[in-house]
Amino acid sequence: MSVVHQLSAGWLLDHLSFINKINYQLHQHHEPCCSKNEFTTSIHFESLQMDSVSSSGACAAFIASDSTTKPENDDGGNYEMFTQFVFRPELFDVTKPYITPSVHKECQQNNEKEDLMNGVKKEISISIIGKKRKRCVVFNQGELDAMEYHTKIRELILDGSLQLIREGLKSGFLYPLFEKQDKGSKPITLPLDTCNLSELCEMAKHLPSLNEMEHQTLQLVEEDTSVTEQDLFLRVVENNSSFTKMITLMGQKYLLPPKSSFLLSDISCMQPLLNYRKTFDVIVIDPPWQNKSVKRSNRYSYLSPLQIKQIPIPKLAAPNCLLVTWVTNRQKHLRFIKEELYPSWSVEVVAEWHWIKITNSGEFVFPLDSPHKKPYEGLILGRVQEKAALPLRNADVNVLPIPDHKLIVSVPCTLHSHKPPLAEVLKDYIKPDGEYLELFARNLQPGWTSWGNEVLKFQHVDYFIALESGS
Repeated sequence: MSVVHQLSAGWLLDHLSFINKINYQLHQHHEPCCSKNEFTTSIHFESLQMDSVSSSGACAAFIASDSTTKPENDDGGNYEMFTQFVFRPELFDVTKPYITPSVHKECQQNNEKEDLMNGVKKEISISIIGKKRKRCVVFNQGELDAMEYHTKIRELILDGSLQLIREGLKSGFLYPLFEKQDKGSKPITLPLDTCNLSELCEMAKHLPSLNEMEHQTLQLVEEDTSVTEQDLFLRVVENNSSFTKMITLMGQKYLLPPKSSFLLSDISCMQPLLNYRKTFDVIVIDPPWQNKSVKRSNRYSYLSPLQIKQIPIPKLAAPNCLLVTWVTNRQKHLRFIKEELYPSWSVEVVAEWHWIKITNSGEFVFPLDSPHKKPYEGLILGRVQEKAALPLRNADVNVLPIPDHKLIVSVPCTLHSHKPPLAEVLKDYIKPDGEYLELFARNLQPGWTSWGNEVLKFQHVDYFIALESGS
């Protein structure tokens, strides 16, 4: 369970525990015909043939297994080997705030609040005594709107978070900083992005048409010993087995959890998902919102509001589908979702939730009243409006109404845009055994279909630690 504590204010989540309770176990079935000391089991797919892509860009995918030595007591019969993977715990080691509150203590926030309450909308200046002389900070209209919004939700963020943090400290899930200090901590080395998944999506566009095979599903089933498929692009790939599969793309290995499926493509190649055999009861969207920092860093591509609007949610959503959209604190984006995006999809806004990011000791990662960075992000929840012509799936199942302004409090992953899991916090508000979809995903979950041009990014094997194999 990822939920550590649940109160009326919301939930305290353990994101790392959620990942590690996924059965990341590689399963190898070994035949007696293998050599005396070593054996492997692997499933190969054909190399991709790309007319307009250089040979260095050709990709192959295969199910991989580790070579190992047969046990001394082997009687020559068949037996199985397992390798368990766990997520690297240092990626959730957030011991200190990203920005300490002391940096902002001398901001004249009372004056700032008064001006906002008095309806000052053109320009605000505050003095920050950070150095020997004062400097004047001028806020633009977007920042002023964000401050006004912050004023409205500040108390519920503060009060609810403190209740959940207090419970976390009592139970030992959170801990005072001085109790667990790792003096010998080493810098975290992240895997090199040598296999650029978004580039692979571009390469796939140059593949010859697969005609009638183009939109079929590629299934990786448990008992396969030899499977040949043309490629995994332009298909929804399913791991229907009870064990993790490992695929290799451009020399990089990725773990596919059991009972998961995905489509690796960009927004121009969503047809395989539309032709999939199911519609979805829950759709979670984490759009790459356009902002100045993204433009400066060139960290990932972003979509314009018009492009986001063109996502075919009405075709993907089942009747009464619950839609959850992650959003930044920019009021421009919040207004766009509520006033334009959801109405264009025939989705009714039902609630607004907040993800609060804290350290392992229960501090906000940014000062709550920081004029720029806030320690929270938003989620806008909506229901696809029912269509009289379509019967509801499992209409006899009752779900609770969704409350407004719930809090999800968690220690964030240090990997950019690795969002906390929502399955357990949504379970009371959705029908059991539904179909779930995540759009713009960067990782996979059992029981979910995931789509995006970097959908396998955080499934890279370097983000995991392999435990010992056993027979």
